[in-house]
Amino acid sequence: MTDRTSAQTTSGAAAARTAPAPRFAAIGLAAADMAASLAFYRRLGLDIPADADTAPHAEAQLPGGLRLMWDTHETLRATDPDWTPSSGGPELAFECASPEAVDALYAELVDAGYRGSKKPWDAFWGQRYAVVLDPDGHGVDLFAPLPS
Repeated sequence: MTDRTSAQTTSGAAAARTAPAPRFAAIGLAAADMAASLAFYRRLGLDIPADADTAPHAEAQLPGGLRLMWDTHETLRATDPDWTPSSGGPELAFECASPEAVDALYAELVDAGYRGSKKPWDAFWGQRYAVVLDPDGHGVDLFAPLPS
């Protein structure tokens, strides 16, 4: 490595260290059926405009400035022709007002036809917990602190 190359590399590394760190801003989900996916998340209290049901991309603002975003499979394939749906993916977690609210919301979602993955239980870490799957199979945790 020449002195000039070494100086450029050191200068670039120093600039990278002084730049602000990236800010975590959004979580993206793939949706096979946008309307079905958004209907599920509306049941969890997210404010998503009705006209988003037919859009190729949708977003909901979350507390703390984060966004939850959905893209249709077609949109994802348009940007990356080799894209395929993953079998895993992110798990989202929604805090409920009480342990009873976890049970009630889980029952409401399962009664509405969504697939329960884990019925409500008292977790050893001190929370009432349940898992339901969204229309695309993403796990969605429902939880609330247990009384002391």
